[in-house]
Amino acid sequence: MSRPPSKSHSPTTLDPHLQIAERYGMISYPAMVSPKNSSSTAIKDCKKTHQNSSNDSEQIEILNGEKCDDKESVLDGLVQTILSQNTTEVNSGKAFLSLKNAFPTWEDVLAAESRCIEDAIRCGGLAPTKSSCIKNILNSLLDKNGKLCLEYLRDLSVEEIKAELSHFKGIGPKTVSCVLMFHLQQDDLPVDTHVFQIAKTIGWVPAIADIKKTYVHLNQRIPAELKFDLNCLLYTHGKACRSCSNRKVGRQKKERDNNPCPLLAYCRDYC
Repeated sequence: MSRPPSKSHSPTTLDPHLQIAERYGMISYPAMVSPKNSSSTAIKDCKKTHQNSSNDSEQIEILNGEKCDDKESVLDGLVQTILSQNTTEVNSGKAFLSLKNAFPTWEDVLAAESRCIEDAIRCGGLAPTKSSCIKNILNSLLDKNGKLCLEYLRDLSVEEIKAELSHFKGIGPKTVSCVLMFHLQQDDLPVDTHVFQIAKTIGWVPAIADIKKTYVHLNQRIPAELKFDLNCLLYTHGKACRSCSNRKVGRQKKERDNNPCPLLAYCRDYC
């Protein structure tokens, strides 16, 4: 499985996350020296070695973008990411397909009544909120650029892309990061609840860490070329492993004890 080539990185260029952190005064966790380059690489290799579940393999294949349409636009990717919030990949995929079947173009979506959009995406959950967000983005694009297109983002820097997307109401850092990585092939590490919990569990950030500072910290510390693989692996692992996700399911404790987490075992020995 391969990922579309990302833009080259100059070793002398200041990391965009450091630029953004400095600009907004966001300090992450300077006392935390993890994750180191070597531990990030080793965890990626350790996790791939134990990636035997067909469900895991399927999820990584989806996240690698190999099942995406080559003609997918950046705006398609942004709306897909919005629809993926607080639901499963299956439901968000159905919601996006339903939306495109009901309204083949984004001009059709913009012209449609909100209740019709809500009906089209209802299977993805939070239909009124997501419908309002999508309509707001389309209206903003038309007002600003005169057309419903985000392809110009492909020519911007990471910091410029973040600034552009953050202008849209309802678009937060995680959504921006997902668009950067999965739809613009930029080396940015989204931090969802799974990645966030694992980062705390294995000591990459303090137990009292918040998700925003964790995002800044991990993107500062993890090498650009490892971010995509690590995100896919940690996200998938977090969904499957109750030890790392810290989910408390009493009746499955015995099963968990009999199947120790290879990631936690590795971290105890090497991290």
